[in-house]
Amino acid sequence: MASYVAAIDQGTTSTRVILFDADGRIRALDQREHEQIHPRAGWVEHDAREVWRRTREAIDGALARADARAADVAAIGIANQRETTVVWDRQTGEPVCNAIVWQDTRTAALVRELAGEHGPDRLRERVGLPLSTYFSGPKIAWILDSVPGARERAESGELAFGTIDTWLLWNLTGGRAGGVHATDVTNASRTMLMDLQTLDWHEPSLQLMGVPRAMLPAIRSSSELYAQARGTALDDVPVAGMIGDQQAALFGQTCFERG
Repeated sequence: MASYVAAIDQGTTSTRVILFDADGRIRALDQREHEQIHPRAGWVEHDAREVWRRTREAIDGALARADARAADVAAIGIANQRETTVVWDRQTGEPVCNAIVWQDTRTAALVRELAGEHGPDRLRERVGLPLSTYFSGPKIAWILDSVPGARERAESGELAFGTIDTWLLWNLTGGRAGGVHATDVTNASRTMLMDLQTLDWHEPSLQLMGVPRAMLPAIRSSSELYAQARGTALDDVPVAGMIGDQQAALFGQTCFERG
């Protein structure tokens, strides 16, 4: 009988993998830092390949500390830094550039242009957010307009977008050999591209920012069976939860009611 649940906590500065027992107690923890890349003032990047590599290392480390195997783990959950944006090639699995981190402000001029005479709240009623450099939508637009050939490749379906949860899920479930391309509602709600009423991508926002629907992940719930892990030390363990880190903390502290 499986003894643990594996939690992958992918944060801004490091990745932790924690093994919890059936009583919710921590039985093993491994943490790996990744590089903070600052090409110029206001720009913050991560190497998404390094993030995935550190995640695999933390999985191996946590299992070793608990003297456990995949068969001892009942399920995997992912919590993540939310708005950080990755665009990658579906066939090769290679990102087209470094991930643009939530802190990054390179899209300030684009955000002002998108706001125009309508102001920063032009999309807030449907997507719940003001136009801001914080969120993923303008970051995607910047990548498509700045990386040669990226927009054409995205429109033809060659490229995939994801926040870090999506990037980890895709790699954890097979990557270019059939990895699941999905996000959950909490992470999708931080892109400035999801309609809060329909829980689907909001077409006017996609059109405003020039983001092709073909590159977007499926939006799913935060708690369901996404797929079995493939290609890591957690092979065949189901990935069964995915949620943005602030929302994970909110529910982890049982904040189920307003106030």
